[in-house]
Amino acid sequence: MKKFLFVDLDDTLFQTPKKCLSETELQPAAYLKDGKPCSYTTPRQRAFFDFAQNGMTLIPATARNADAFRRVDLPFSSYTVLDYGGIVLQPGGALDSIWLAQMQGDMQVALPGLIDAMRVIDDFQNKLGRPARARLIEDFATPFYIVIKDHEAVAERLAEIEREVLLPWIAGPGPGSDFFIHRNGNNLAVLPKTLNKARAVAHLRATLEAEHGPILTFGMGDSASDARFMAACDYAIVPNGTQLAGLTLAAL
Repeated sequence: MKKFLFVDLDDTLFQTPKKCLSETELQPAAYLKDGKPCSYTTPRQRAFFDFAQNGMTLIPATARNADAFRRVDLPFSSYTVLDYGGIVLQPGGALDSIWLAQMQGDMQVALPGLIDAMRVIDDFQNKLGRPARARLIEDFATPFYIVIKDHEAVAERLAEIEREVLLPWIAGPGPGSDFFIHRNGNNLAVLPKTLNKARAVAHLRATLEAEHGPILTFGMGDSASDARFMAACDYAIVPNGTQLAGLTLAAL
């Protein structure tokens, strides 16, 4: 039986230097647009990657868009899930056009709500005199979600936006009920409920079962938003010291 590991990337297989200050023997794994390294693997992460590759096919399931994924220096060779599940690439990098057509229809329905979420965030930021603004994230000419990062990486400011603006917006009478919030580190994102890695993983699982017959699947991720796609797999792997570990393992 063939085995597949659907795996998140950032903070799962590698992370920024400030998140591994106590580690030694770091190696670059992802780069900025100017070619400078921005994320690194630890010896244990490299050992896990080698271990996983020895018995499983690794399929990235990441929030990164196509450009950011191209700047990841890890040897993947199968399918790829990008943009929180909005994009699926086939082995070799060709676009899964059937999946894209389905997501484009869903995202056009979601676009007015995304624009409204940007408005309420930016109005709040303007009122407080803060420079950070929400950005609409697009890939392959398709809008997917919005994100805001604090200009000084102050986590409490993002928590305040979530608490004071977005939670009431989601609970209100407008379009917010069709969206959910993901906050981890200096990232606060608003995503349509129709956009999630679990849908893309289910799509690929059906594709892989059609190709290979019964398969065994594993899901691995660091954040609360990864839990849904991990739950769509037969087994879940949670890196210690991550947001998801704190919500599950540390709570026991």
